[in-house]
Amino acid sequence: MLKQIRYFQAVVRRGSFSAAAEECFISQSAISQQVQALERELGVMLLNRGNRKFSLTPAGEHFYKKSLLITSDLDKLCRETVRISRGGSNTLRVCYQKSYGGQEFQKALAQFSEKYPDITLDIKSGTHEEVYNMLRLGCVDIVLNDLRRAFSDEYVNLPLSEMNCCIEISKRDPLSEKRFVNADELRNTPCILVSAKSQFENDQTHYHEIYGIDGEFVFAENLEEARLMVVGGKGYVPVEGGSLPHRFSKDIARVPLSRRGKPIKTKYCAFWKTDNNKKCIKDFADILKEQFGNN
Repeated sequence: MLKQIRYFQAVVRRGSFSAAAEECFISQSAISQQVQALERELGVMLLNRGNRKFSLTPAGEHFYKKSLLITSDLDKLCRETVRISRGGSNTLRVCYQKSYGGQEFQKALAQFSEKYPDITLDIKSGTHEEVYNMLRLGCVDIVLNDLRRAFSDEYVNLPLSEMNCCIEISKRDPLSEKRFVNADELRNTPCILVSAKSQFENDQTHYHEIYGIDGEFVFAENLEEARLMVVGGKGYVPVEGGSLPHRFSKDIARVPLSRRGKPIKTKYCAFWKTDNNKKCIKDFADILKEQFGNN
């Protein structure tokens, strides 16, 4: 019955027997027969058939919606069973820098999950140092991080993009209307750093020396908390990342940051250990690079 249910789902999803047959690699007559066999098994009509058209019966609509949940749970059960039998080898552990505010990483995760549904994604985030240490200690397989260290032969170093460093600032602030904001224009506005308490002083030094940011620094544990502080008028937050969602925020503006009139750039790379032979690492890296290339 399971195969018949999947054929029925394909017919409803594609809106025609011919399109569903093509998707399932069987003939149109065969898929029609399988749906009819499912109806006989259930003892109900699932489809109202007309001249080259069909519609769902009330029972068919109910069965279709519920069957999607069942087959989804079954697929998940099968993937988990395979993963357990392989001792967790079918898991990809990814990590990203939590101050990263672009959409490329999220889009790469979505595309990878769709393309490789049998691989479980274990997702972590951290400061630059936390991300680096998780990779160094073997806690994750691949990371997205900014480039603050020289490349090392111990890792595969895949350059992804060089991006403008931006600030997110309340739209109530006049600086939000500028095309670029110079770091010295922000000296009277608190800088909200997405960091860990243990790394806060190091990050302050980095943003002061590399970005030229002076003035007060305040702490936020994650980007969401930092953005709430921005909306509340408690400062601005430096972020990296290229693309933004179509609807970002009616309360927050993102403005490129400059120093002495020149845009500040941040290089982003994917890193993984050279001795980690999981094939899915390279697959994810290729998708990630593609997403950065699209933006």
